[in-house]
Amino acid sequence: MTQPYTIYFAGELFSLKHLLGNAVLAEQIHHESNNRYKCVVPQDLEQRETTPLSIRDQDLLQVVSCDVGLFHFDGPELDSGTVVEFVLSKMLDIPSVIIRTDFRLGGDSRLDPWNLMCSGYPRTKVLLLDAMASYQQQLRKEGLSPAEAGHAATRAFAKDVVTALDEARAMKPHLSPHLREQIYEWMRHLPGESFAKTLSKDTLQQILSSKTARGLL
Repeated sequence: MTQPYTIYFAGELFSLKHLLGNAVLAEQIHHESNNRYKCVVPQDLEQRETTPLSIRDQDLLQVVSCDVGLFHFDGPELDSGTVVEFVLSKMLDIPSVIIRTDFRLGGDSRLDPWNLMCSGYPRTKVLLLDAMASYQQQLRKEGLSPAEAGHAATRAFAKDVVTALDEARAMKPHLSPHLREQIYEWMRHLPGESFAKTLSKDTLQQILSSKTARGLL
């Protein structure tokens, strides 16, 4: 069996609603892709008894390691941690999908409903979905409970996400081959000494070799 592409699943994880929604969508992406994609969800990695810096380094290691990125841009203000992870993924030329299921409008751009500084990056697909409309549509179906309607809406969104991931992954890399090692090595040091210890040079070389072999770089 072909090894699945790993997805760094970035977004809010601060309430039960966030945790449940993340878990269900990640599971549905795995299912709808026929195991072609596997989500790495930070909420499953968090260690509350450790330091904030260790948690940050652990999450950034997954950003670097994963094959593609899925970034949730929900809310009236984007989650700041998600924005940092998105920008770092673009620095590393990681194929990415931005998903927004929040129907509220915001931002200062006609292009996207968020701050214009987060728009226009290469190798990035944007999915603007209306969670409320999809939920209500499913709820009107005969025999569906509210919970079942929520799961049905999530399944529909997962199909859209898988399509967008395929399209982002098919986009030609922008990072020149002769710059790969320099850029990724700089990423080892950009977050500070603690991250350079978390991501060893040997591990970084393994990550680069894997991404190159799979046509991601």
